[in-house]
Amino acid sequence: MNAIEIKNLSFAYGKSKVLENVNLEIEEHDFVAIIGPNGGGKSTLMKLIVGLLKPAEGEVKLFGEKVPSKKIAVGYVPQNTNRNVEFPITVGECVALGRIGLKVNSQEVSSALSKVHLEGFLHRRLGELSGGERQRVLIARSLVCNPRILFLDEPSNNIDAAGQENLYNLLEELSQKMTIVVVTHDLMTLSHKVKSIVCVNRSVHYHEGSGLTQQMVTDTYGCDVDLIAHGIPHRVLGSHDHTHGGCCTHTHLHLQEPSQKVQVPFVK
Repeated sequence: MNAIEIKNLSFAYGKSKVLENVNLEIEEHDFVAIIGPNGGGKSTLMKLIVGLLKPAEGEVKLFGEKVPSKKIAVGYVPQNTNRNVEFPITVGECVALGRIGLKVNSQEVSSALSKVHLEGFLHRRLGELSGGERQRVLIARSLVCNPRILFLDEPSNNIDAAGQENLYNLLEELSQKMTIVVVTHDLMTLSHKVKSIVCVNRSVHYHEGSGLTQQMVTDTYGCDVDLIAHGIPHRVLGSHDHTHGGCCTHTHLHLQEPSQKVQVPFVK
């Protein structure tokens, strides 16, 4: 069964078209990384799928139900989760917000914290936690509704390397029981865990497997490059002498085999 089905979708912010004629199918229990340049439409695509934005054209379905739907439980962890970290709220109170009417001391909250390996954190202040621990709390908040699919928008932002590895190990565990969709710049850490890649830059292309070919990268970023590592800041590997969006100002290396698949192309 398809977890996600998108047909003929287009979207614009005002007169600025962001996504055009998108068609995409993602199977249930897939673990998907969405990649692409900044401003290419990655986060917009995710918001359209979860129903936070309405497409100008086309439709989105989750498990056969047209979005938005109250029939499908969806978990969503947005970007910029480090805002207001000093707000006086406990871990348990934060997680309980994931479902209307849920009590802090409920079994559902304890179970969600257990799933993200934060047993004993129930009464800790959110502001006392590390970036990686806070991210786990927000994932727990999204799990209390028992979602069939979990969306995360750049979850490794502002987390150190060890925290990123722990986070993606957790997502790999969760992917055994649900569909996972992650917007990321950090394929270096995630590449050996995901099952497929969606490349987004106004158009959308789905690729089975975690490897990137030179053609996939070129099609997505619009550059004749051999291999890139994208993020902010980022490095670009490949021979070219122009810029796209002002980002190519780094030392370039050459990959000899244009068709070679790369397991760890993106680093921060």
